[in-house]
Amino acid sequence: MTVTYTNPIPIQNIGDPFILKASDGKYYCYPTSAVDDGFKAWSSMNLVDWKEEGFVYEKSKNAKAWGYKQFWAPEVVEFKGKYYMYYTARWQEKDSLRIGVAVSDNPVGPFVDVFDQPMFDFGYAAIDAHLVLDEDGRSYLYYSRDCSENVVDGRKESHIYGVELNSDLLTVKSEGHLLLKPDQEWELKSGNEYRWNEGPFVVKHSGLYYLMYSANCFAHRDYSVGYAVSKQPLGPFAKYEGNPILFTDTPDISGPGHHSVTESPDGTELFIIYHTHTDPQDGGGNRQVCLDRMSFREDGSIEVHGPTITEQSVPSRTNCQMGGS
Repeated sequence: MTVTYTNPIPIQNIGDPFILKASDGKYYCYPTSAVDDGFKAWSSMNLVDWKEEGFVYEKSKNAKAWGYKQFWAPEVVEFKGKYYMYYTARWQEKDSLRIGVAVSDNPVGPFVDVFDQPMFDFGYAAIDAHLVLDEDGRSYLYYSRDCSENVVDGRKESHIYGVELNSDLLTVKSEGHLLLKPDQEWELKSGNEYRWNEGPFVVKHSGLYYLMYSANCFAHRDYSVGYAVSKQPLGPFAKYEGNPILFTDTPDISGPGHHSVTESPDGTELFIIYHTHTDPQDGGGNRQVCLDRMSFREDGSIEVHGPTITEQSVPSRTNCQMGGS
């Protein structure tokens, strides 16, 4: 029986890890894979031991595929017996990054594109989709307006936007709302030519919306995670003064960022899942998956108990779950 784990967990050569805790009792990890034809997935019962499930979305097997390269940052939501994948790809028609949606009856696919074009087109590059199903039945999509086509005061910036979806989870109600842009000191470490707020992920706690995100260049060691808080799903959001909450201060860890959040198997613990650079000296695009505990302090602020590279106890499980890994 597995009782401890050490970062990184055995999912290698990937980035942007999203974890779905599905109704079948398993976890599924959907990352940016080191392929240009779609996405692979991994499954686990305990967040520590992982099995590769192979391709779950393949461009070459989707008749409506509109993206032709740069398949990034998939996230999957389980809703009314189906699985909805929101992903980034480059749209050949406009040679620009956009967000698409594909659907499957199974968490390991095959996911099939709903449209033969992006989910929406607001006239600019959009990446890093994240969907929230709120308690009142409304749904919201958060994404990053990518710096490749967003110039502010002569520099390229990535900003985080949000938009409400219709009840089908496939179409938008209006254009996106600007929620966050890079303006805190820690977000400016990659230089003045480019600035980033990307990789949004929302956690709701005590009636508040915590919009977590990554800043700085993904290839640099200063890639880190912060958050902002609002009483409403589409803001206004106020950034936490103690940002960043996940960052590196050791030469042995580089670039902890682009995360998701999930619960332990028994639901008593929160975990943040993120990537770091496989070689902390080189940085770049070769990344690996890590996970650490996350909690809320009494004042409502988020605390991340990491990044770690030392032995940690496995996520908590009920007695009936303790018999296997």
